[in-house]
Amino acid sequence: MFDAAIIGTGPAGLSAALNLKIHNKNIVWLGSAAICEKVCLAEDIRNFVGFSSISGMELAECLRKQADDAELAVTDKVVNTVVPMGDKFGILAGSEFFEAKTVLLATGIAMNGQIKGEAERLGHGVSYCATCDGRLYKGKRIAVVCNAARLEHEVSFLAELAEHIDYFPYYPDNGIVLPNVTVHTEKPVEVIGEGHAEGLMLSDGNILEISGLFCLRTSVALANLMKEVHSEDGHIIVDRSMMTNIKGCFAAGDCTGRPYQYAKAIGEGCIAAHSIINYLATEEKK
Repeated sequence: MFDAAIIGTGPAGLSAALNLKIHNKNIVWLGSAAICEKVCLAEDIRNFVGFSSISGMELAECLRKQADDAELAVTDKVVNTVVPMGDKFGILAGSEFFEAKTVLLATGIAMNGQIKGEAERLGHGVSYCATCDGRLYKGKRIAVVCNAARLEHEVSFLAELAEHIDYFPYYPDNGIVLPNVTVHTEKPVEVIGEGHAEGLMLSDGNILEISGLFCLRTSVALANLMKEVHSEDGHIIVDRSMMTNIKGCFAAGDCTGRPYQYAKAIGEGCIAAHSIINYLATEEKK
């Protein structure tokens, strides 16, 4: 069992991972192996202490080098569910299951919103995990929404099982070219069906008949990731120690609310790490 599971590899997750590593804690760090990949999108950063001006690409490279120097390893997995289990947490990432004494949610904010009707049909024709649920749709027609090229291997896996896939990539330079995959430029706007997903309405008004919908995203909406955590206006509610309403569960970075600043995320990651260290010490004394 791990001392801590850190979910998210942005500045907050990296800050926490570094501090926990320094204190010899046994951690699993889950997220994109391309550490701080969203930082790269910033053209010119002028409010980061220590640098008068630095590009996002340059800052991300500095952060990645620091992670490498600290020998921090990322488990490149998208976390689907976090479940409180008494004095520990269960973390489902694809087909893998991890257990940890504490959890840090450093998931950032989702860049792409959910489709209307998606949340209501989760588990009833809508899935976030190709490995877990793909075989349920063998020989059937399904739709797949994907927001990152690094998840294309899951699309290929589903294409080996499904009769046909209607594919909706939310990123440039789509690399999926398969005989049973139709790539759409229109966007899905609503999942329809009586209880179970039966169709997908597109932005041009057309409706596709499907047996299931897979939403492959680099982050899962908080309401589906960990239903027990309290939130407000889409942000996780934390106290000064960065702890949520769930004992042993902490959060840091953009997911806790504005301002969406790298300095704020790094600071919260540091606070969360030290709060986790204190929490573990207190629990060990009981």
